[in-house]
Formats: sequence, structure tokens, C-alpha cells
Amino acid sequence: MSEQNTEPTKTNEEENNYSTPANDLKNMQEVTQYVQSLLQNMQDKFQSMSDQIINRIDEMGSRVDELEKNVTDLMTQAGVENEK
Repeated sequence: MSEQNTEPTKTNEEENNYSTPANDLKNMQEVTQYVQSLLQNMQDKFQSMSDQIINRIDEMGSRVDELEKNVTDLMTQAGVENEK
């Protein structure tokens, strides 16, 4: 009598799903690259927003300075002394 192999054979799909150390390393590198890219994008957006905020604060400071000058000029025209 001939013996028949009763062990189930692996299909290609099962073999492709098997994780080898090389696949793990490649996946880890891909995840690392993705996370680094994501962090860089977040840093770029944060820097852009920070620059916009600083510019707006500078503009606001200039407006306040101009407003103070105008108020002082009006007080001088009205004959009121500047009390500080």
C-alpha cells in the first residue's frame, strides 16, 4: 500500500500572509517613514501658524502705536496735557 500525505498543503495566500523577519523590517521601515512624514507635516503647519500669529501680533502692535499717536495728537489739539 502506498502512503498518502495527509498534511494539508499551504496555499499561496497563506504563504503570502506569513510574516518573515525581512517583511517585518520592511513594514517597520514603512511605518517609521510614514510617522516621520506625518510629524514633519505637522511641524510645518505649526510653524506656518506660528508665523501668522507673530505677524498679526506685530500688526496689532503697530496699530496700537498709531492709535496712541492719534490720541496724543487729539489731546494736544484739544489743549489737554498728557498725564502719565
